[in-house]
Amino acid sequence: MPKILIVGGGYAGFYTAWKLEKALRPGEAEVTMVDPLPYMTYQPFLPEVAAGSIEPRHAVVAHRRHLGKTRVVTAKVTKVDHATKTATITPQVGEPWEETYDTLVMTAGAVSRTFPIAGVAEEAIGLKTIEEAAAIRDKILTNFAKAANLPAGPERERLLTVVVVGGGFAGIEIFAELRSFATNLLRNYPTISFDETHFHLVEAMGRIMPEVSLETSHWVLKNLAERGAEVHLDTQLASAVGGVCQLKPNEGEIQTVESDLIIWTAGVMANPMVKGTDLPLEPRGRIRVQPDLRVVDDNGIVADAWACGDVAAVPDLTGGGVGGMCVPNAQHAVRQAKQLAKNLVAVIRGEEPKDYKHENLGAVAGLGLGIGVFQSGKFAMKGFLAWGAHRGYHGLAMPSWERKVRVVGDWLTGTMFGRDIVSLDDRETPRAAFETFASRPKPPMPEAGTPEGASGPVYATPADDVSKDVKKDDAAPAAKTTTRKPAAKKAAAPKADAAAASQPVAEPAADSAPVSAKAE
Repeated sequence: MPKILIVGGGYAGFYTAWKLEKALRPGEAEVTMVDPLPYMTYQPFLPEVAAGSIEPRHAVVAHRRHLGKTRVVTAKVTKVDHATKTATITPQVGEPWEETYDTLVMTAGAVSRTFPIAGVAEEAIGLKTIEEAAAIRDKILTNFAKAANLPAGPERERLLTVVVVGGGFAGIEIFAELRSFATNLLRNYPTISFDETHFHLVEAMGRIMPEVSLETSHWVLKNLAERGAEVHLDTQLASAVGGVCQLKPNEGEIQTVESDLIIWTAGVMANPMVKGTDLPLEPRGRIRVQPDLRVVDDNGIVADAWACGDVAAVPDLTGGGVGGMCVPNAQHAVRQAKQLAKNLVAVIRGEEPKDYKHENLGAVAGLGLGIGVFQSGKFAMKGFLAWGAHRGYHGLAMPSWERKVRVVGDWLTGTMFGRDIVSLDDRETPRAAFETFASRPKPPMPEAGTPEGASGPVYATPADDVSKDVKKDDAAPAAKTTTRKPAAKKAAAPKADAAAASQPVAEPAADSAPVSAKAE
């Protein structure tokens, strides 16, 4: 039975495995999926998670719950040698091992792409994982609570300032959602005014959201400005050292903004783990594939190797895309995975694979509660209806009915009771409260005759060391031992005691043991 190894459990990897389970006949192939995380993250929901509209666990899909026929391995793939069809699997605990396979599917996804800007690595946070989205939510809530206790001044202003870098879909959505979230929070913090909250978005290009028309992007800019959110176009982040953001426009002077929350959304790049493989890569570090999603090199098709999603450079047969390639987004990743699964099954059954071709259905974005934009060709929709389209599309796109119900449930409870404003920021240090009040053993009592402040005997002293001490005591001169005779008369006892007190302290007898040894 052929063994299929899927490297990566994100959109592309999860959907490939999911569709293979439904399409393969019993005994037709054995599927193994390896990913360091035990779940797939539905990334379009990350802005709503950060804004408190969706609970973090409801925006992810557990691998083991929904892939009942797939062997799921929660570990990293640190090396792939396709020439020998082996992959090195490195678990978090335990020794690495070599995994053999017959067919390889690379779906390792993408990671945040940053530039060597001072302070970014130390101060900023990305928006690619559910943990980052949850941390952003907690940070906003914690900063509001801190600021409410401070007088007006630089520190209070810093806590109430948010900076987002990147004006693509991800950047605009998190920027607008957090602006909506902060405005909503003001009703719970009467000591904080709207004018004290500051939101800045930095975009190096002259426009935002290239996926929509220029007219639609201008509407978004106007809407954000009306809500008190400032967008800096043609501006780059020059430095973020210590949370002090230096915004450098193409023309004009540098503007300084201090912030306690800097969010980086300025692009992604293919997972660097592909550099640990012998597969052909294009200049941007993505795996080279042909339209049917098989890996190719200069000599043609690389046998038994497939790739799709953000880690692959997939030709866009519709004529769109950047540089003739499909843009790295969820819409393409999901549909490529479905086609890849069909092609794998076709090859196993001796049939020909088909090319991937997908006409763009349009772009939809949520910009906060009740506000959104939708663009499909020349048709554009803005405001409440577009926001409804955003939630409707992604609610249906979420894998499995179990996940759909949980997400829709969050939306309904949020509508009835409002967003939850509890911060769980302390979960980063969950043992802090326990350690603060935990009882600890008292230090050992020093032995008799040990000077104050000197260290006592070492616990768990080996038996041979104790025996050596005993032998030394046996060999000690008898003159060092003081023998006390009982007083002949009762009246002479005080005098004898006084005499004994003037003698040196006796060494331990040969049949005695150190205090620590007795404790053992």
